Amino acid sequence: MLPLPEEGRRRVQIEGVWPEIDGGRFAIKRTVGERVYVEVDMFCDSHDAVSGVILYRPQKSQTWFEVPLSPTINDRWQGEFTVSEIGDYVYTIMGWADHFKSWQRDMTKKLAAEQDLSVDLLIGANLVEDAVKRASGDDAAQLKTWVATLRSQDIATPILGDKAISPELAQLMAKYPDRKFASTYHKQLKIIVDRERARFSTWYEIFPRSCGEPGKHGTFKDAQARLPYIASMGFDVLYLPPIHPIGKAFRKGKNNTTVAESDDVGVPWGIGAAEGGHKAVHPQLGTMADFEEFVAQAAEHGLEIALDIAFQCSPDHPYVKENPQWFRSRPDGTIQYAENPPKKYQDIYPIDFETADWQNLWEELRSVIQFWIEKGVRIFRVDNPHTKAFDFWEWVIADLRQTHPDLIFLSESFTRPKVMYRLAKLGFTQSYTYFTWRNSKWEMTQYLTELTQTPAYDIFRPNFWPNTPDILHEFIQHGGRPACIIRLVLAATLAANYGIYGPAFEVCENRALKPGSEEYLNSEKYQIREWDLDSPYSIKDLIARVNRARREHPALQSNKSLRFHHTDNNQIICYSKQTDDFKDVMLMMVSFDPQWMQAGFIDLPLESLGIDPYREYHLHDLLSDTHYTWFGGHNYVELNPQAIPAHVFWVRQ
Repeated sequence: MLPLPEEGRRRVQIEGVWPEIDGGRFAIKRTVGERVYVEVDMFCDSHDAVSGVILYRPQKSQTWFEVPLSPTINDRWQGEFTVSEIGDYVYTIMGWADHFKSWQRDMTKKLAAEQDLSVDLLIGANLVEDAVKRASGDDAAQLKTWVATLRSQDIATPILGDKAISPELAQLMAKYPDRKFASTYHKQLKIIVDRERARFSTWYEIFPRSCGEPGKHGTFKDAQARLPYIASMGFDVLYLPPIHPIGKAFRKGKNNTTVAESDDVGVPWGIGAAEGGHKAVHPQLGTMADFEEFVAQAAEHGLEIALDIAFQCSPDHPYVKENPQWFRSRPDGTIQYAENPPKKYQDIYPIDFETADWQNLWEELRSVIQFWIEKGVRIFRVDNPHTKAFDFWEWVIADLRQTHPDLIFLSESFTRPKVMYRLAKLGFTQSYTYFTWRNSKWEMTQYLTELTQTPAYDIFRPNFWPNTPDILHEFIQHGGRPACIIRLVLAATLAANYGIYGPAFEVCENRALKPGSEEYLNSEKYQIREWDLDSPYSIKDLIARVNRARREHPALQSNKSLRFHHTDNNQIICYSKQTDDFKDVMLMMVSFDPQWMQAGFIDLPLESLGIDPYREYHLHDLLSDTHYTWFGGHNYVELNPQAIPAHVFWVRQ
């Protein structure tokens, strides 16, 4: 015979908890001040009423907080709580058969049927008397009064019955429930709570070596002089590609030619030379002290530095000589360089994560990130993390967050969806996306619905980039300046995190290496570029307006409220975002046509936007500073690519 359970009187069943990622294997993500919405199936045998709570606490604390669960339909319950500090949280569910709630429910029915309530009142008095033992102070005194009332012989039974089902008594008893046989969900689910910048950030990427005088290699001091320009556009994260020494062996030349000239500067991702590896700075950029001063000056301008973490090596990297076991050898005795057949990258040696010396490798790579943390860096953009061991990322991110919970890791992974989602589960704070390749209304609607209205929302924080040094999409190649404006507005208003690679983007650089290529002509990856920051084609002022709108309007600082609205023109997309209290409502309309004017009607569900359908409402376009007055949900719009092919409306009633 099987042994009896430890306790057989726990009657409530708890299942179907959401959010719960892969059976509780991974944590969900939130930022400080965000709500956590929880749903659960909860029921018990027989006809007893059920009550339940969400229990939650910071993982480092032993004190549980709780919020009540409310029933919806079909034994589904819901509740919410707010996370208030950086770090890890846990939460679970507790439910119990609520005898007092059952008694009050049945009393209501018996009272309506005019049945004899004398015994039922005594049962209720006993339940309240039990609660007195769990209460204290004024509440205990009030409960004692209720006991006396329910047992009173001087009050007519119907009157006592009305008192027994009073909300006042229900609220008081709900504070002191009998949880003697409560069931607790068998898992404690995890939450990673990040700082606000994990949810809302505005990135700008530059190559410091292109910030110097014409014909000269730029330095950190030259990049420092560029800070006011970048800050004036409203960015808060400044991302630098690798700043380390660059190898000379097999160095690539301009436009990715396989033979480098004497003046070719090489690819920053070809890390490592005689001057050092991942813990050194390129000598032409300056000294480590110059870098630390650059970080400090950036902070003075409201900019936080993000560094590139690219765990790969040039043939000249010290690791290659000191730890050859960390690389894969070929039968001819040479080290395997990176390949993506038919492409070959002889200037890059990938690290072999199957090395027998993997423990020392992991610890060394961890020390690289720790080194830059000690230099004041808290944000890292990680190059191609899907080409490194998943277990390594899970370990190193969790380990570093123990002492630095404010770290942010951006996953630069353009690969299959399940792989990208897995990296997010493993701990990456933000993720690059397929945004660059979504260039129609249907594609964009489907993709954003997936990212914001499915379980992906709880693990995957998208960061939208219209361009990168590797990606010049044909939409921008053929659409020019209007296309850049379109992609800017879409990225900045669809996603709370977005970034651009500049100055290429704001000056609307759209020349490709060759037809059908997404590579820039004269790509900055391979050479120093000179940029005309005052170009008449520049959209820097518009970028500043867009980023100001993002800073001033909380609705644009989150993705959860994103909703799409009907338009009768497939070249126009319409969507909205709003705060929970509807104090800030934003309405966006963007054309997908960079050449021709597009027009059409849109239909808005006014009440779901907090707008009175029987009153006029006012729209302030934050891009053009124009004003409109609308009435009703059916309205006409025109979007001209030769002006601004988008509206970013602040809705005012």
